[in-house]
Amino acid sequence: MQVFWSRGYHATALPDLLRATKLSRGSLYAAFGDKHSLFLCALDRYIADALARMDIEFDPRRDPVDGLRSYFAGYVDRTSGAKGRRGCLLVATTMELAGQDADVNRRAAGFFKAMETRVAAALSRAKAAGKLADGVEPSSAARILVCFVEGLRVIAKTGPTPITSQATADALLDRFVR
Repeated sequence: MQVFWSRGYHATALPDLLRATKLSRGSLYAAFGDKHSLFLCALDRYIADALARMDIEFDPRRDPVDGLRSYFAGYVDRTSGAKGRRGCLLVATTMELAGQDADVNRRAAGFFKAMETRVAAALSRAKAAGKLADGVEPSSAARILVCFVEGLRVIAKTGPTPITSQATADALLDRFVR
């Protein structure tokens, strides 16, 4: 995953993967089939890790607004400094491959939909608790918030400060919650 994340799919060569996995060519092919299959495994792992993190942030036993704030704070942290300049494997992959690789497109679309579903559920819980601003519809707001955090991943590559990113995230979320 780290090699693909650092280099991108097309720029990653078999010798890079052999070094990273410490496998021989035959073992790598026996274990994963080919470069594309290995890449999809790495992408699946990245997605699973991201969804698991969101499940913790949006734990239904937690105050939903606190969960949303934690979600944004996590994105600000992951988009700051060297991590921010490195970027997001899924965003980079989507930009590089989604238009030409149906497997990648399906995974990216599924991830963004899963993210949107989790954010909408948190917003629905906030609404039920009377903590959502008047007129805010959870599913529409969730789409906006997902677009924001993924856009933050892109903008972060230019190096805004964490203070600026957090202030922007807070200002947006404050439009949706009381």
